[in-house]
Amino acid sequence: MLELIKQPWHWAISGAMIGLIVPLLLVLGNKKFGISSSFRHICAACFSGDIKFFKYDWKKEIWNLFFVGGIVIGGYIASTFLSNPGQEIQVAERTLETLKGYGIKDFSSLLPADLFSWGNLFSLKGLIFFVIGGFLVGFGTRYAGGCTSGHSIMGLANLQKSSLIATVFFMVGGFFSTNILIPLIFKLIN
Repeated sequence: MLELIKQPWHWAISGAMIGLIVPLLLVLGNKKFGISSSFRHICAACFSGDIKFFKYDWKKEIWNLFFVGGIVIGGYIASTFLSNPGQEIQVAERTLETLKGYGIKDFSSLLPADLFSWGNLFSLKGLIFFVIGGFLVGFGTRYAGGCTSGHSIMGLANLQKSSLIATVFFMVGGFFSTNILIPLIFKLIN
């Protein structure tokens, strides 16, 4: 059984499992699925102070914190006990060629070490990708009123117009970043 779990699974299996979370949450108490809201719950629980945004009953949403905790624990278990050392990460050939053109050549782990490493953290590359990129993701999530999982999974399933608009702009931003912004950034830093 453990060998079956360690093998790559078809993407549709996880897609169906994620899709089944939406009706399950609605049946279990009209809960909304989203990951970014957990940061608000953590801040409300730990550092609320006099900030109006954090003054609410976060204990009603504690299930979300357990859900996110399960994601973190599941990720740790998968990477520690269910990984296949020596099994090469499969990346599409066209993507490999594009990334090699950017100077990313180490695909020995899930995240390319040429980009995601402690050594890059305090470099121009780290400033752009981690600090500025992290700020933009956080700002965009707050500005859009939620993240991709909240809007694109839960919001679209509930036929919310705001989630459709947010999802369209998530996709436009992703296409723009992948095809225009990322090549420009790599030209700048290489």
